[in-house]
Amino acid sequence: MSSTLIPPEVPKGALDEATAARLEALIEQEEGVQNRLPGLLGQAAVAVALAMSLFHLWAAWDIVPTTTLRFVHVGFALVLGFALFPVGRSWRHRLMPWDMALIAAGIYVIWYLISGGDDLLDRYVFPEPMDLVVGWMLIALVLEVTRRATGPVMPVVALVFLIYGFFGNFLPAPWQHQGYDAERLVPHLTMTLEGIFGTAVDVSASLIVLFTIYGAILQASGAGKFFVDFSFAATGGKATSAGRTVVLSSFLLGGPSGSGVATTVTLGTVAWPMMKKVGYRPDDAGGLLAAGGMGAILSPPVMGAAAFLIAEYLKIGYLDVLVMAIIPTCLYYASLLFMVELDQRRIAARAAAGDAAAAEVIKVDPVGKLLKLYGFHFSTLIAIIVFMVMGYSATLSVLYAMIVAVLLSYIRRDTALTPRRLAAALSGGAVQAVGIAATCASAGIIVGVITLTGLGLKFSDIAIQAAGGSLVVTAIYTGLIVWVVGLAVPVTASYIICAVVAAPALMKLGVPDYAAHMFVFYYAVLSEVSPPTALSPFAASAITGAGPYRTTLMAWKYTIPAFVLPFVFVTDPEGVGLLLQFRGDMGWTDVVWQVVLAATGLAALSAATQGWLLRGLAGWERWALALAGVLIIFPAALEALLAGLIPQPHLVGLALAAALMALQWRRSPA
Repeated sequence: MSSTLIPPEVPKGALDEATAARLEALIEQEEGVQNRLPGLLGQAAVAVALAMSLFHLWAAWDIVPTTTLRFVHVGFALVLGFALFPVGRSWRHRLMPWDMALIAAGIYVIWYLISGGDDLLDRYVFPEPMDLVVGWMLIALVLEVTRRATGPVMPVVALVFLIYGFFGNFLPAPWQHQGYDAERLVPHLTMTLEGIFGTAVDVSASLIVLFTIYGAILQASGAGKFFVDFSFAATGGKATSAGRTVVLSSFLLGGPSGSGVATTVTLGTVAWPMMKKVGYRPDDAGGLLAAGGMGAILSPPVMGAAAFLIAEYLKIGYLDVLVMAIIPTCLYYASLLFMVELDQRRIAARAAAGDAAAAEVIKVDPVGKLLKLYGFHFSTLIAIIVFMVMGYSATLSVLYAMIVAVLLSYIRRDTALTPRRLAAALSGGAVQAVGIAATCASAGIIVGVITLTGLGLKFSDIAIQAAGGSLVVTAIYTGLIVWVVGLAVPVTASYIICAVVAAPALMKLGVPDYAAHMFVFYYAVLSEVSPPTALSPFAASAITGAGPYRTTLMAWKYTIPAFVLPFVFVTDPEGVGLLLQFRGDMGWTDVVWQVVLAATGLAALSAATQGWLLRGLAGWERWALALAGVLIIFPAALEALLAGLIPQPHLVGLALAAALMALQWRRSPA
């Protein structure tokens, strides 16, 4: 297996050994502590991972029965999970006897389920004793492989829901349900398509694993390095443009890296030296790097794993999800870029004073030469969209995009995916998918309990009653719930849980289902920059040397659009225009107006959080500008909360922002 977890785009020697060790530990928190098995054991693990990739590629091309696809997908995750993720750090890089026993148990369980066929599914109401034994084995195996691959929190949460399923009848109303015994609950979770093998595993087996393999192929062909070099060249290659480079690179790297932490590390090791020279403080630089890493998860055409689940839950095409993400993503990066420009205004004095370090130019090829040599990498990203627009399914689109990527890699010798390099990429993509598959399987336990006990409907009623029936207050509660859940579990699991529990509350109050699910998705992603699981800021702080929690606070400053913008989707009837959707008699003029309001409001909030506009802002100016931003972005919500005390809040906000801008202009030095 690979010798290091640090992304390959990080230049050799860019990190000292201590920093590299800290970063590897942080990445392992997200991707699990991996074994590097020697000799034949390592080759066997690679062969199994390669077999997993080839199986899913075949399943994308040919028809594989749904149950078989899901069973085999979980089976591969169990085998690779127990082989490559040790029971504890003390047993790293070795395959212990208990690992082999668990691998054998996983193979047996999956063989039992597949060989049982339709008869097994038909008797889930009256299971045989062996069905229950296998069911308990499967639950235990899934929880253990999830613990190894993602940490202990997700299995603990799943166990809590299991206990609720068994003993919920002892709880007071409204949490009480009739209670279920093992003969009813275990088969529901392990033999039907409502539990472990439910929607989440289906999406993982049919889409997520393919996009993970696709990202690994892009990495192996050198696309990641090209995107970083292109970003430096496109922004001038100067230290003073380091912030712009981070913004552009994070967008382009989102697809190949597939990880917010990996994107943060890749950018940080290259950009931090320049940011330091130009005058960025360590915590500010770390916050910007973490914000860029989070943006990578939000960016089409390859978004986070939860985006595929949105398509499945809403029964829409993945292209529709990408379309809904276009404007929010553009607004996120526009706000990030605006803050970067304010940063550069604030620290421009050093460059103006003739600081040679700030004017240093990074040695990269010109844009034209880079495009001529490696511009074909853009084609591989665009290919997915082209195929989907042509009418192909997301599954076939990513499969064809992989073929395009492999063929185009042979344009240059240094990027060619030779059989050996291609096999390594395919096996690496499969290994990256293990943690996601395990998370989806564990989330299936949670969702199965929620659907069987009716907890989702009960929770919606509880949330609405607590909010007094107010849509705005319900949205605030929902956002807090998703955020808190995201603090404990990965983004994918957070979305799965809250899509079943929290989103229905919004939909009951008239919010369109797509808007509710996008709201939940964006707040699930916020866990990427929220402690105690704020892995991206922690990784950035390891590079810059700043305090991790101070860096996290700075990351919140830069990611403020992601915190506030989703509320527009659900509190303003015309806010769905930001998702390129229409309600009632809405037209494109309404969409443009919503975008203008959102962009202006976010610019005001960005300036307020930065404390700088044309010059430094006084305390009262920052608060006034923040108020203007809120008035501009949330007119409908404020009208509902304030019962019309402020008519046309957005016009009031625009006037206030214009007045503050004029005041700054008058006081600015000539």
